Amino acid sequence: MVDIKRLGEHVGEVVEIRGWVETKRTHGKVAFLVVRDGTGILQCVLVKSQVDEASWETHDTLTQECVVSVTGEVREDARAPGGYELGVEKLVLLAPSEDYPIQPKEHGVDFLLDHRHLWIRSARQRAGLRVRAEVEQAVHDFFYARDFVRIDTPILTGSIGEHAGTLFKTDYFGQDAYLAQTGQLYVEAACPAFRRVYCFGPTFRAEKSKTRRHLTEFWMVEPEVAFADSDDNMRLQEEFVSYLVERALERCSEELKILERDTSALERVRPPFPRISYSEAVDELQAKGSDIQWGEDLGAPDEVALVEDRDLPLFVYNYPKEAKAFYMKENPEDPRTVLCDDLLAPEGYGEIIGGSQREDDLDRLRERIREEGLPEEAYAWYLDLRRYGTFPHSGFGLGIERTVAWITGRRHIRELIPFPRLMNRLYP
Repeated sequence: MVDIKRLGEHVGEVVEIRGWVETKRTHGKVAFLVVRDGTGILQCVLVKSQVDEASWETHDTLTQECVVSVTGEVREDARAPGGYELGVEKLVLLAPSEDYPIQPKEHGVDFLLDHRHLWIRSARQRAGLRVRAEVEQAVHDFFYARDFVRIDTPILTGSIGEHAGTLFKTDYFGQDAYLAQTGQLYVEAACPAFRRVYCFGPTFRAEKSKTRRHLTEFWMVEPEVAFADSDDNMRLQEEFVSYLVERALERCSEELKILERDTSALERVRPPFPRISYSEAVDELQAKGSDIQWGEDLGAPDEVALVEDRDLPLFVYNYPKEAKAFYMKENPEDPRTVLCDDLLAPEGYGEIIGGSQREDDLDRLRERIREEGLPEEAYAWYLDLRRYGTFPHSGFGLGIERTVAWITGRRHIRELIPFPRLMNRLYP
């Protein structure tokens, strides 16, 4: 048995392929079968006079997604998917598939999500998830090449990282515990040990939102770098994002073609990215007719408006302190703001990165924890990082689903995670 993706190494040879039937059709005494094995798709050609009677009869009984074994000669054919086809000598049904629910017709979104365990077999879903897998591998390759150490951070925590109103709370043997909103606080603790670190895993936000940009469970990569300021942080972000886009273009061209992505928009993504301050962003939005006032956080429509005339990701930096998390460092040039940034993807995809320089002053950090009404005892360990050898450091979080949605041109991030968790969906 060989993989379809390896057929180029077996031209002229008789091989066996095992996989799932996508389509079939018959023209008189010639039949065509398209089989998927997870590594590629293959057109198989059956000529009635060249196969045994059992194989020909088996073809008549095949249904969508049944499993077959196909044996035949590998032939080059530029017209066939993948450039090769199989001249069938023998066809065997290995497992039936009766009344497969997803047919080649329009289905409602709820129906498709109810059958997500089957929907991921379809061509566009496979393509999007394969791009996701490539981007995730690129994440690790990027940081490994730059001497970052991966730190696996806890999912259950007693310390919040973002906003108390978006926590999933659970009982932990009589104590309150939460599903992690971020691994950031823990990778900060690893910075003095390794200087450059990152974590990569699922994060959870109990946001009552049904927009195309939100999931209650999503994956985030969060690097943290010692002795890096906010400018260093933005430079790392633009290098990182450019690398992820480059990898997708280089290794997922077929998938992007299936998704009908205009790759010319991605080919322009190179550092440096433009930067504007939050105050400049507010002025620009007001000039465009927005009623936003200084001090308010940017919403999704604001983010779209800011990038509508730009073809590169855009940094918006130094937001008001009240709009951001407690751990961000106060801006010494304007104490109303903190040294942070959001990176907005073009084409209306909005924020894909949030980052900041962290507050390294013990007294200021303690004061911010108190201002936010957070339980100080839960952050004693976090304050220790400033008490015992404090240091300037910066980091950011990149959401995988939003980033892959932008790269693939898909409009809803629920398609870019194998099994999406939404406010109204816990099945399958």
